[in-house]
Amino acid sequence: MKALAIAATGMNAQQNNLEVIANNIANINTTGYKRARAEFTDLLYQMERMPGVSNRANASIVPEGASVGLGVKLAAVRNVQIQGPLANTDNTYDLALVGKGWFQIEAADGSTLYTRAGSFNTNAEGQLVTINGAALIPAITVPEDAVEVFISKSGQVSARIDGEMEVRDLGQFQIANFANEAGLIPLGDNLFQESAASGQAIVGIPGDPGFATIEQGYLESSNVDPVKEITELISAQRAYEMNSKVIQAADEMASTVSRNLR
Repeated sequence: MKALAIAATGMNAQQNNLEVIANNIANINTTGYKRARAEFTDLLYQMERMPGVSNRANASIVPEGASVGLGVKLAAVRNVQIQGPLANTDNTYDLALVGKGWFQIEAADGSTLYTRAGSFNTNAEGQLVTINGAALIPAITVPEDAVEVFISKSGQVSARIDGEMEVRDLGQFQIANFANEAGLIPLGDNLFQESAASGQAIVGIPGDPGFATIEQGYLESSNVDPVKEITELISAQRAYEMNSKVIQAADEMASTVSRNLR
C-alpha cells in the first residue's frame, strides 16, 4: 500500500523540520545568527491517466488526468537574512553591521571566510581578531599605548595615543556583499564560506550604496523570534502526528484485507 511509504516521507520531512526549528531555538542567543527555514517539494507522481490524451471511445480529449503523489522531500534549508536587533555592549571592539554586508575573516589555510558576528578583540600583537583568534581582513593593529579607539560608521579606525595630540589613523574596514547570501556555506563558529551559488564576494567600504554601516559598541543579536519558533514547533508536531495516523489507518486497512482473505 503506497500510503504507508507516502506517510513515511511526511514523517521524515517533519523530523527534518523539527531539527531546523530546534537549531533556531538553540541559537537564540548566538551573535549574528540568522534563523533557518526548511523548504519542501513534492516527490514524483504516479500517472494513472494522462491529461490531454484522446478518449478511446470517441477520440475526445481528456480534460484532466489522474495522478497520485508519492510524498514529500526536503528541498532546502534557507537562512533568512533579516537584520537582527542591536544589543548595546559599550565594548570598544564589539561591532554590529546595520544593513547588507559581512566581515571578512582569514581562515587557517589563508582563505577568506565571512561572518556577521562582530565580537572582536586584540591579540598579543594588537591585531583585531575574532573570539577564536582568526584575523580580520584587512588587518588592523591597535598600538599598545592607545588610550581610546574610534570606529566610524564608514569603518574608519583611529586611536588616541598616549602623549600625542592628534588622533592617529589605524586603518579602514572593508566588508563583503554577495548576489545570493542564501548560497553561502555555513561552517559553524559563526563563519560562512563562499560558494558557486552565492557568487563571488563584492568588497566595498561600509556606508557605500548597498553596503552596511558599522555601529561601535553594539552586537547584532539573533533574528530568531521565540513566538514564531514555538508556533512552527507545534505545527510540525501536529503534522508528524497526522502522518503517523495515516500509517496507522493504512495498517488497519491492510489488516482488514488480510483477515478477509483467510
